[in-house]
Amino acid sequence: MSIDTNNNLIFHYLLRDTLCYLTLTEQSYPKRLAFLYLEEIADAFLESLANDHGDRWREAVDTTARPYAFIKFEQVIQRKRKDFIDPTSRQNTTKLNEDLADIQSIMRTNINEVLNRGEKLENVSNISNNLVAESKKFKWGAKKLSWQAMVNQYAPIVVMVVFVLFVLYMKFFW
Repeated sequence: MSIDTNNNLIFHYLLRDTLCYLTLTEQSYPKRLAFLYLEEIADAFLESLANDHGDRWREAVDTTARPYAFIKFEQVIQRKRKDFIDPTSRQNTTKLNEDLADIQSIMRTNINEVLNRGEKLENVSNISNNLVAESKKFKWGAKKLSWQAMVNQYAPIVVMVVFVLFVLYMKFFW
C-alpha cells in the first residue's frame, strides 16, 4: 500500500511473512518501481534470515530485543537503494518492463480462464436445456405408460361388465 503525506512524499510499504518493509519516495517516483524495490529487499532479507537462523528465523525475529539487531543487512539495503535510485536508468526500466510483461502474462491467463469458464457455462446451459427437453419427453412417456397400465389392468374387467350387461339387456329387453 502507499500512503501520501501531502508534501510530495509517499510512504510505500509491503507486508510479507509478518514483517513490514517501508520506503519513502518522492511523488514522482514510480509506485511499481518502489514496490519492486521492496520486494527485492524482502526477498534478500528473508534469504539472509534463513541463512543465519534456518527454519527458526521467525523466532529470531520475534525474540529480537535490540533495536539494530539486523544492522548487518544495511549493506544489502544500500546496494539495492543505489540500484533503484534513478527510475530512468536502463536497469530499472528493464525491471519495470519485465514486471509489466509478467502482469500481462497473468492477465492473459486470467482472460483465457474466464473465456474457458464462459464456454463451460455455455456447455452446462446446453446440457440443462437438453435435460429439460428430455424430462418433458419422459413426463409425457410416463403419463402414456401410466394410462396404458391402467387400461391393461381394468380393460378386461370393463369388457366383462359390458358383456354381462349386454347379455342381460338382450335377455330381458328383446
